[in-house]
Amino acid sequence: MKRLQQSKILVVGSTNTDMVIKTQHLPRPGETVLGGTFFMNPGGKGANQAVSIARLGGQVLFICKTGNDVFGHQSQQLFEKEGIDTSYILSDHGNPSGVALITVDQKAENCIAVASGANAHLMPKDLALATEAIRQADLVLMQLEIPMQTVEYVAEIAFRSGKKVILNPAPAQALSPALLRNLYIITPNETEAEMISGEKITDLTSAGRAAQTIAGMGVQNVIITLGSKGALVYCEDTMEVIPSPKVEAVDTTAAGDVFNGGLAVALSEGRTLTEAVKFACKAAAMSVTRPGAQSSAPYRNEVDSF
Repeated sequence: MKRLQQSKILVVGSTNTDMVIKTQHLPRPGETVLGGTFFMNPGGKGANQAVSIARLGGQVLFICKTGNDVFGHQSQQLFEKEGIDTSYILSDHGNPSGVALITVDQKAENCIAVASGANAHLMPKDLALATEAIRQADLVLMQLEIPMQTVEYVAEIAFRSGKKVILNPAPAQALSPALLRNLYIITPNETEAEMISGEKITDLTSAGRAAQTIAGMGVQNVIITLGSKGALVYCEDTMEVIPSPKVEAVDTTAAGDVFNGGLAVALSEGRTLTEAVKFACKAAAMSVTRPGAQSSAPYRNEVDSF
């Protein structure tokens, strides 16, 4: 590992290689859909968010685990090219790098299957040497494509150190009360918010109830992303809906990751939560007008002039 460089935002999460097929419609069980175009892109929710932060002008250090293979080596090179601090990226000699198979239809909707590979082996013991990185970061951003025990470990250290922890709880799964209490912000989409809160979301009113329920579990701030409708922000018993700019969507694959990256950058610059969500909605809206995951992440000058 290299010597730690000062970094305001720490991302701990996954890195994958995305293999994407564009089709007229998403295949049903047992169906083969012909005629789609194929392309391969770097992805993974953690990597997508780290790249988004870097392109939006944030100082970011990324902790992940790759396989000792061509996909892992390519990922490291791409992160360095983006200006991401790769001091704590780990190489796993026993497991391959993560891979995601993505199908995108004509309406820009997608379905994704992930083979986690080395991502599933990023364990708390791997983070023991990165404790100083966690303590030096102002914001810590995580997702759920790495082991839950690792997410909980990082969140506890960061919370005890007085850092702000943002969790993008994707893919959806159960969260422990201890983890929820260590979070400054949680950013579920509607499906994830339903799973966490137990509240069926059908409109803004039910989304507000879900946000209130999640806040009652100990999270300081709840942001439920609503796709093209924007985001619902629940903070200190106050609810606000931030609309998203209207755009023609091409591919929604990494929109949530760009949203979280934009949110972290804006907060690191001292913006209010409402201002940060507005900035994040703009960045996410720009990303859906482009195909791919990391390739769709906009640069700061693009968002500022959007």
